[in-house]
Amino acid sequence: MIDTFEVVITPFQRKRKVRVCLPNGYETSGKTYPVLYMHDGQNLYRDEDASFGTSWGVKDYIEESGLELIVVGIDCADGTDRLDEYGPWENAGIADKLNLDKNAYGGGGEKYIDYIVHELKPLIDQKYRTQRNDTLMAGSSMGGLISTYAACAYPLIFTRVASVSSAYWFNQQEIEELIRDSDLSSVKKFYMDVGTKEDSGNVNNQMYIDSSDRVYEIMKDKVSDCRYDVVEGGIHNEADWRKRLPEILGYMFL
Repeated sequence: MIDTFEVVITPFQRKRKVRVCLPNGYETSGKTYPVLYMHDGQNLYRDEDASFGTSWGVKDYIEESGLELIVVGIDCADGTDRLDEYGPWENAGIADKLNLDKNAYGGGGEKYIDYIVHELKPLIDQKYRTQRNDTLMAGSSMGGLISTYAACAYPLIFTRVASVSSAYWFNQQEIEELIRDSDLSSVKKFYMDVGTKEDSGNVNNQMYIDSSDRVYEIMKDKVSDCRYDVVEGGIHNEADWRKRLPEILGYMFL
């Protein structure tokens, strides 16, 4: 079952759809469940809702696997506002890499994550039967970058995190410095991956791999259970992330 409702991302005063996928038997079980927050919510559950016609298939996987988990999908902002919300720091000069018009993007990520922690999470905890101290986060591309930021900013809340095909290159130096400076001892599991055929705009596969390699070299010494997969032939789209989903969630819930 998927519940859908609208919120206002208050720091930006932008309306946004939230899509909540409930596990099998939720209505009658009386149980409480861990909660996984995911970005680009429109791409998670149904192909007909997905931006490029293919979803992650999260709903199907939850139903077929019987995984006892609530998934909260937050739709992304329109257009380049997505970069601003998922980019923790402003990047001046990113336009050439992404074939965009204006020079600087990003810088709203801190406010976006603060909103999730201080406004959306309390709403979800009130509305659904959640395990309030068992909260996860996952995202891909820029969503992977902001998920990694969230692990560093709120390591006592987001104790299991998956960062998929991450656009670390958007804020490479800053995210590396933040990881180094953060106490991540409370993070139980951190998953990250990159495909060997990733690309977006003028960012090619080697840039994705090098970028993730650099982050992993730091992260593996900060989180005791850190997994990094280099996915042979993996590309940068929802169809490929759908293939990786069983491995990702399987690792996070081992």
